[in-house]
Amino acid sequence: VQLQASGGGLVQPGGSLRLSCVASGSIFSITIMDWYRQAPGKQRELVASITTGGSTNYADSVKGQFTISRDNGKSTVYLQMNSLKPEDTAVYYCHSRSVLGGHWGQGTLVTVSS
Repeated sequence: VQLQASGGGLVQPGGSLRLSCVASGSIFSITIMDWYRQAPGKQRELVASITTGGSTNYADSVKGQFTISRDNGKSTVYLQMNSLKPEDTAVYYCHSRSVLGGHWGQGTLVTVSS
């Protein structure tokens, strides 16, 4: 499984961004897709997850602010981020879980600053 994340950038506080992660390879094996983030000097944390059936789970810190979704036809998972705050600044990573194990995409940097 290969994962390609995109969509990061610089945004002002209160703004929005949508991250995308395209999966390729043995995508039939993927059961759950995740978005993680790692802020400077902090550990990587799980932000949101979505199953093949569309069930979602969120970290308490982003509930009501972020929305994870997937388009199975495009093998893509999205993370819609609204009302962004400086503390959301981090490198965001997509991750897949499957019977073949876990796979990481490269990170995409999100910077929230005025």
